[in-house]
Amino acid sequence: MAKKRKPSSIKGAPRAYDPHFRGPVVNRSCTDVLCCVIFILFIMAYILLGLAAWVNGDPRRVAYPTDSQGYFCGQKGTPNENKSILFYFNLLTCTSPSVVVNLQCPTTQICVSKCPERFLTYMEIQFKYKNDSKYWTYYSQFCRTTFLKPVETLSQVLLDNDCPSAIYPSKPFLQRCFPDFSTKNGTLTVGNKTVFDDGSGKTRNAAELRRAANGINKALDARAIGVKVFEDYATTWYWILIGLTIAMLLSWMFVMLLRFTAGLLFWIFTFGVIGIIAYGIWRCYLEYSRLQEHPGSQLNVYTIGIQTDISMYFRLKQTWFALMVILCLLELFIILMLIFLRDRIRISIALLKEGSKAIGYIPSTLIYPALTFFFLSVCISYWAVVALYLATSGAPIYKVIAPQGRCEHENKTCDPVGFNSTEIAKACPGAQCHFAFYGGKSLYHQYITTFQLLNLFVFLWLINFVIALGQCALAGAFASYYWALKKPDDIPPYPLFTAFGRAIRYHTGSLAFGSLILAIIQMFRLILEYMDKRLQKAQSNISKFLKCCLRCCFWCLEKAVKFLNRNAYVMMAIYGKNFCKSARDAFNLLMRNILKIAVMDRVTDFVLILGKILVAGCIGVLAFLLFTKRLPVIIEGPTSLNYYWVPLLTVIVGSYIIAHGFFSVYAMCIETIFICFCEDLERNDGSTEKPYFITPTLHGILNKKQLVPQKQKK
Repeated sequence: MAKKRKPSSIKGAPRAYDPHFRGPVVNRSCTDVLCCVIFILFIMAYILLGLAAWVNGDPRRVAYPTDSQGYFCGQKGTPNENKSILFYFNLLTCTSPSVVVNLQCPTTQICVSKCPERFLTYMEIQFKYKNDSKYWTYYSQFCRTTFLKPVETLSQVLLDNDCPSAIYPSKPFLQRCFPDFSTKNGTLTVGNKTVFDDGSGKTRNAAELRRAANGINKALDARAIGVKVFEDYATTWYWILIGLTIAMLLSWMFVMLLRFTAGLLFWIFTFGVIGIIAYGIWRCYLEYSRLQEHPGSQLNVYTIGIQTDISMYFRLKQTWFALMVILCLLELFIILMLIFLRDRIRISIALLKEGSKAIGYIPSTLIYPALTFFFLSVCISYWAVVALYLATSGAPIYKVIAPQGRCEHENKTCDPVGFNSTEIAKACPGAQCHFAFYGGKSLYHQYITTFQLLNLFVFLWLINFVIALGQCALAGAFASYYWALKKPDDIPPYPLFTAFGRAIRYHTGSLAFGSLILAIIQMFRLILEYMDKRLQKAQSNISKFLKCCLRCCFWCLEKAVKFLNRNAYVMMAIYGKNFCKSARDAFNLLMRNILKIAVMDRVTDFVLILGKILVAGCIGVLAFLLFTKRLPVIIEGPTSLNYYWVPLLTVIVGSYIIAHGFFSVYAMCIETIFICFCEDLERNDGSTEKPYFITPTLHGILNKKQLVPQKQKK
């Protein structure tokens, strides 16, 4: 009597299979309910946190500069409504160490409607006022208190901080008055003067004033760059949208073509990427040759130092040489990959064709990336708004600031009302009570930092949940395609909608569980990076080595968890089990087919990455020619940009993300089909009673076995 064949032809198959299995399990129960409850509670707490931040925060505190009393400059409905510019009484004190520590200049700051346009001192005003009262009228607008005439002595003015001891020609910059510097015959001047009286009897030069202005600029450089970047976005936003739209159409066209000409399109991807990288090498060589002949070609990175203006680095031949070397190495890597993987590319093309069939039968899967993008946009926007409102929560907090930074009471909280008559003012001559930040003593304000961490953690959790939901829904839809014996007749109606509903109804807790694990790992990575930035100067060689090891370990752990989670979601979409059981089954299945996984995963990813690079590269080349005004005959681009690389990088990164959204559907389709194929081999033997669900052509390529003839549509 012939021995009955086991359901699995692979040693170590752990499960007893249902012989009547014909696709994703329909009768399911809710999985990981406890994690689902915790996830919902966290979302409710997140909403309450957003409401509390909205009640206590004020984003206008970021948009408007703040004077020494904590009042906004230029805010509507206040006495400073028409005074939108911040004026510093004594800018020369901004060279104090306290500027670096507190990011505050230890001098009185008031809101004014315009910056001073001439040199005047308080001593001069006392004499000129007697002949012409207009001098005092002009000078008094830069005083904190309005006087009919300059009655106070200079020492009293300096003590009470009612008026500046001197004013200099200035211009508004980032809503702040800064000296009007210029160069005359190679000499730095302020208002055509190289030396001037500071109002206290000392003669100062323009270089001293420049150092003081730089002390403030260190705290404002980031905002200055932000303003310029915003201007570039305001100028090029419609060009960016056009570029991203073209990227979407190009990605959609490639996805459609993959269904009919996967082999041809692969070589288009390959030679297209090779051609784009070759163009980049040629462009870098031209720029390098041009700068080689430039008079300032001897400048290098060490000469110019660290610059906030990134465009400065593109004026160095070293930058273009480094880019040329990087592109050459990338070109060489792609060519070597093609040479060594030429036999495996056939497998990848076959999988792409099968994935194209699945997407062709379920075209709604191509629309799903737009839904994922919408959910991600909502999460990112909510996180940014909550973070902004939390950062601007509270009442004004004032702290003691000493000009020389040598006061024992420095950084202590204080009350600006009557500060000059307190013991601190007597113990530290020249100390002032200035606005520092917004905060409070309530329980809410004491835990602002904790709330920011909670905001970041829930944000990471939600982002990973949205991605997991998409992966599970797509896996369920493509699994319905695979386990249909007669395609497309046996494919259930609305497979994506059905799979999405199953994932939400039964597996929210499991998806939240997998997302939680990933969010915890990412949170640890961010905390590690933050600590590295804060303690960078205090690190020893051993601590730096340990930091690099931890960073590498967490990176590898995150990649491994992402890979395992993705396959667990596929098993969950098919069998409806909880996260732990699905992850275990997926891991065991992958280990039993490790060689096939290594071939399929890496080669297919390589092909899809080529497609993403091609889309981003094509749009990037067009954007580069447009934003650098190299297409004046065909189309007129933006006339003036601060940093042309800002919209250029935005278009390239945005195009890559859009292409990734489209091609990720392919990646999930191929991965689901491959997991189902491995399950199919363990369930069935190709006989009439147990036919394979995969097409004979693809089965022959993946498994290299002769199939028993069966009635199945290709």
